[in-house]
Amino acid sequence: MTPSRDEKKKITRQTILEAARACFEAEGYEATSVRDIASAAEVSAGSVIHHFGSKRELLYATLFEDLETTMREALSLCTSPPLGAQLDAMTRHIFSYYLRRPRLSRVLLKESLFAEEPWASRFREQTARLHGAVEALAGDAMRRGELSPVVDARMLAMAYVSFYYFALLAWAQGGHEDPARLVSVQMAQHLRGLSSARTTGG
Repeated sequence: MTPSRDEKKKITRQTILEAARACFEAEGYEATSVRDIASAAEVSAGSVIHHFGSKRELLYATLFEDLETTMREALSLCTSPPLGAQLDAMTRHIFSYYLRRPRLSRVLLKESLFAEEPWASRFREQTARLHGAVEALAGDAMRRGELSPVVDARMLAMAYVSFYYFALLAWAQGGHEDPARLVSVQMAQHLRGLSSARTTGG
């Protein structure tokens, strides 16, 4: 069956995204031109601009879609308590993306922090969803009796996100080879403190 016009546009868009991802990782964002991406995707430079507007917009689209997929997959892994194991599974999956694409990930860290609208809002929404997911997991852990009922699930989620970005920065700057483990150690210490608070409070 012949693809419809809309289906062809989606296929072309995805082909361009995959080519851009490969070029950015292999050559770096600054060294990659629209013509390089077009050549890798076997389309015209005009087609790249038609679908994405500019190289920077294409970069944002690549990073955003990669993170959307990775975070969705990571959240699906949070099925088996306790809370520490759920967070470890999620964290390792997310950081496995960064470790597979170190060059692109360093660009991601820089660009997502200083992106202009509408991408700035979209990246903030991704972080907010991560925060919300951890907050929900913490709430479940409280209901299971793992954490004290006086624990603030929102603050626990904020601590996780802080550890996440600290580890990501440490890795990006070459200061830590296993950022997921760094998050795991920090969260384990944090959760032990909350468990102690429960025991003391009881």
